Amino acid sequence: QVQLVESGGGLVQAGGSLRLSCAASGLSWRQYVMGWFRQAPGKERELVAAFRWIGRNTFYPNSVKGRFTISRDNAKNTLLLEMNSLKPEDTAVYYCAACYQCNIVLTPEANRYWGQGTRVTVSS
Repeated sequence: QVQLVESGGGLVQAGGSLRLSCAASGLSWRQYVMGWFRQAPGKERELVAAFRWIGRNTFYPNSVKGRFTISRDNAKNTLLLEMNSLKPEDTAVYYCAACYQCNIVLTPEANRYWGQGTRVTVSS
């Protein structure tokens, strides 16, 4: 049984940093593209980072490129998202997702598994 459990959200001032974690169990990293999505109130869910274990490929949309970094903690089998220079518009619920043998530019509907989400609030 696949489980994705996020943690690390919270309240931070603009310009600050947060690190999100997604503990993944029950899946093979070689077969999945892992991603972080976010959804702000009244907006659609959007991809903020994606990671493919084979080739260590990553993808970021322009909105977060240079500020967010996705990686894997091999020892803990955990997907990480380091978020720096946070802006109020980064405020959202952040979700970890796993997509089976997908293109690295993940779309929300393609993911097979989702975490429960963790809330990030950036104050101005």
